[in-house]
Amino acid sequence: MTNPRLAVTMGDPAGIGAEVILKALADQVVTESCDLVVVGSRDLLKQSYLNLTANTEDRSTFANPDDVNVIDVNVPNSGEISTGVGNAASGAASFAYMNSAINRTLAGEFNGIVTAPIAKSAWKVAGFEYPGQTELLAEKAGVDRFGMLFVGRSPVTGWTLRALLVTTHIPLCQVADTLTPELLSRKLDLLEECLQRDFGIKNGRIAIAGLNPHSGEMGQLGREEVDWLIPWLEEERQKRPHLHLEGPIPPDTMWVKPGLAWYGNAEVKNVADAYLALYHDQGLIPVKLMAFDRAVNTTIGLPFVRTSPDHGTAFDIAGKGIADATSMKAAIGLGVELVKQRLDNFGF
Repeated sequence: MTNPRLAVTMGDPAGIGAEVILKALADQVVTESCDLVVVGSRDLLKQSYLNLTANTEDRSTFANPDDVNVIDVNVPNSGEISTGVGNAASGAASFAYMNSAINRTLAGEFNGIVTAPIAKSAWKVAGFEYPGQTELLAEKAGVDRFGMLFVGRSPVTGWTLRALLVTTHIPLCQVADTLTPELLSRKLDLLEECLQRDFGIKNGRIAIAGLNPHSGEMGQLGREEVDWLIPWLEEERQKRPHLHLEGPIPPDTMWVKPGLAWYGNAEVKNVADAYLALYHDQGLIPVKLMAFDRAVNTTIGLPFVRTSPDHGTAFDIAGKGIADATSMKAAIGLGVELVKQRLDNFGF
């Protein structure tokens, strides 16, 4: 088969997107694994390269933009973009890059998109009211079933961590009211489909977190588990006998097994293929503790592959040449794997 075709968006041009992209593309393993095109601004990419290499004789750490395939997206007010400062101009630019990449992917030009980080605040001041890139992707793709799955492969054991969030970017005080049996069923549907389609796992083991400390302690520390979460889980076990559904697991102990599997400190039996976390920090604190430099955010439920490094724009270190490209490389690598899995097994 031909190499997967991936679009890589530059993200917010005031952040570290250009730096981690150029560092990733300097790795021959990355460039040989796929046909990759950067969607952004060639001038800004070149400017970043010149700034980053100005004080070094060895430029091999960075790919030369002259050797990179770039789709040049015209953005207004590019002269107002300043390294390290997210503003309306940088927000408008990152939105335009994303919009172009999505349109081209939906038209069949690419198999998937790898997105460098954007600043939600910059999108907002530029007039784009989206919680993040995930919601824009879903809207443009015309899907209402989607989720944020975080994937990381342990450098110690090779074990793969997968964690799906049920709720995402909402205040903590809204989590309990937002969670419903219907929402959890939709997310479980997505996770089951993803494990089979993207990872080839047909009879997966899925661990599901409780909401309250000790999963409610039989109603003493919160009623959600007793009132509906445990009954919902029993119904799902009946509906999905081919899956191993564990839970609701107390949130403070759910991550013990994956921690052992990640670091290889002990033999771990029955470690889950995926973990369902009920809210943002319940899932992402352990994920980032284990896999901060190599975790990948992938949007499931889309008609194409989307992956992204699991870090932000890092305005505070932008332009200093010290950004770590490990997560960007991992995002490209996972994008390649997922595209190949879909093409090999489903033809898309």
